Amino acid sequence: MKKYIYLFIASIFISTLATAQIDRSKQPKPGPAPKINLTQPSSFDLPNGLKVMVVENHKLPAVRVQLLIDNPIHASGEKAGVESLFSQMMGNGTTNIPKDQFNEEVDYLGASIFFGSESAYASSLSEYFPRIMELMADAIKNPLLTEEEFKKEKDKLIDGLKTQEKDVSTVASRVRSSLLYGSNHPKGEFTTIEKVEKLTLADVKDFYEDFFNPRNAYLVVVGDVSRKNVETLVRANLADWASNAARSYSYTEPKDVQFTQVNFVDMPNAVQSELAVQNLVKLKMSDPDYHAVLIANKILGGGFNSLLNMNLREEHGWTYGARSSTGADKNITRFIATTSVRNAVTDSAVVETLKEIRYLRDNKVTPQQLANAKAKFVGDFVLALERPETIADYALEIETQNLSKDFYVDYLKKINAVTAEDVQRVAKKYYKPGNLRIVVVGKGSEVLDGLKNLKNAEGKEIPVQYFDKFGNPVAAPDYNKAMDAGVTAETVINKYIDAIGGREKLEAVKSLMVTATAEMQGMQLGLETKNTTKSQSLVNVTMGGTSIQKIVFDGEKGYMMVQGQRIDYDAKQNAAAKMEALPFMELQVKDAKLERMEQVDGKDAYVISTGENTEIFYEKESGLKVKQNTVTEMMGQTINATTTFGNYKEVNGIKLPYTIGQTAGPQVLTFNITDVKINEGVSDADFN
Repeated sequence: MKKYIYLFIASIFISTLATAQIDRSKQPKPGPAPKINLTQPSSFDLPNGLKVMVVENHKLPAVRVQLLIDNPIHASGEKAGVESLFSQMMGNGTTNIPKDQFNEEVDYLGASIFFGSESAYASSLSEYFPRIMELMADAIKNPLLTEEEFKKEKDKLIDGLKTQEKDVSTVASRVRSSLLYGSNHPKGEFTTIEKVEKLTLADVKDFYEDFFNPRNAYLVVVGDVSRKNVETLVRANLADWASNAARSYSYTEPKDVQFTQVNFVDMPNAVQSELAVQNLVKLKMSDPDYHAVLIANKILGGGFNSLLNMNLREEHGWTYGARSSTGADKNITRFIATTSVRNAVTDSAVVETLKEIRYLRDNKVTPQQLANAKAKFVGDFVLALERPETIADYALEIETQNLSKDFYVDYLKKINAVTAEDVQRVAKKYYKPGNLRIVVVGKGSEVLDGLKNLKNAEGKEIPVQYFDKFGNPVAAPDYNKAMDAGVTAETVINKYIDAIGGREKLEAVKSLMVTATAEMQGMQLGLETKNTTKSQSLVNVTMGGTSIQKIVFDGEKGYMMVQGQRIDYDAKQNAAAKMEALPFMELQVKDAKLERMEQVDGKDAYVISTGENTEIFYEKESGLKVKQNTVTEMMGQTINATTTFGNYKEVNGIKLPYTIGQTAGPQVLTFNITDVKINEGVSDADFN
């Protein structure tokens, strides 16, 4: 027994000595990178050019199939939008199998088949893989491209584009790429309603012939399969997939701006500014700088603890998140830092973003920053290796990005070899504070004064250039337009009343009931509103027939019901709701004030305030109400909401908007009116 006690005491003594010799003031040096053993996919080629990779994994009885057609980048020009139409029409039947029969069989097998413009994807249980391979191959070789499907998808695309016209984030994304790459470059072009309207079914078929063929195609099969069976199936089903001659493309190489500038797009309906700081990048994954750039971007804006996010979100509370990315590709790409911020702090957010970019260029990152970034990459990489599809993804990337065969074998070793000096060096090379496009899409009347006063590191003014929603240069917006003599809040409101039917018709309306629908993330929403001249109101939003939000005002007091939780209005909210509950509040509005004239969708509109929290926009020419901005306090938070009105139609001699857009934060909903009832369908019981 004593022997074991002595050994135990000795082990403690040795352990104590070892602990005493550790200098905890110094960060431990990282150990060697773990050795990576990547299984190579089994592969074979077909005579038509199709390259096939197979990764066997028998842990689950499932199979994933991915088709990638690695065409050279190409622009569609005036045919932009054809890619979207093509991808939506693919996989909906074949020339051999009608659409309904095709889709029903896929559903019956519990499988899925999807198509992109130059890709496809399928998944199923391994038991049904042979049939799914047959169906997918049939859809690839014999797509059912009919005039009926074309018209349906074309109408859907146009409706989607119309919905996005006032979406600030969509406009921001489009303009950023267009300005950086050029609207004629494959990475800078965009789809418009005008372009889509001119497209024909022949354009879709031409796209298929030009770009959807096996000459640059890779087929990756992952799961509970054998190489032998896969090869038998692929050769039987895709060997006769015809390959066309490759077309050649050339484009003018994009160039950075000669000096840092603000590119501003005015969107008066914006409740927050969409901010991006960007410049072009020429970086391939095979370049020696690649791994250092990964670390640099991770530290700058590649995660929650990045410099940008900790500054703009955690320190200042201006945004829900700030991020950056630095592209690496065989084609030209970009560095971009993005965030969405309140209007009042737009200029400050630009200043802080530029400060963090300069910090990374002018200073060596700390050992802790470097270690944290590396640890994140190591952890993500090791976790990814647990998924069988990772092997296939890496093999595909090696092929399409022209990487060395041991690129991922050496990945962690090269990540761990990055030094603070490397990070600073690549930051100076790829992040260009003297050649940045600072793209801001927001409400100019609230943010432009601050943007005009921005200074660069040398203290010189950063110039502001102006563009429309499609990246075309325009004149600076004028927010101090002179209003016609004699125009008052009263004349504007009276013109609106006359425009929608006249005071006599409106005063005859005792109740108004409206039903509408909208789509949110693929789900159908229902909306029902009821208003009476007793200042009663009901707003009920439903999903699948179930109420998800209900707002009720009985004429004196109100409440909101959200997912079963009731929130009663306070005195201030009750006072505001009393006027807004009327079918036509303009008949009784008091203390309205004419604030200014401002453009809404390119047309002049008078802005009337009806209280400290509400502004209403009436189009100068037509007199119609086109927008309303409201600021409310809810559970200690300030909520900025914008409502737009359009597509006016006449009901019983009164014009009412049949399209209503609702924006609150990043969420945008467009409600389309389906029914209007005047003086019917409403009772006092609705407002209990």
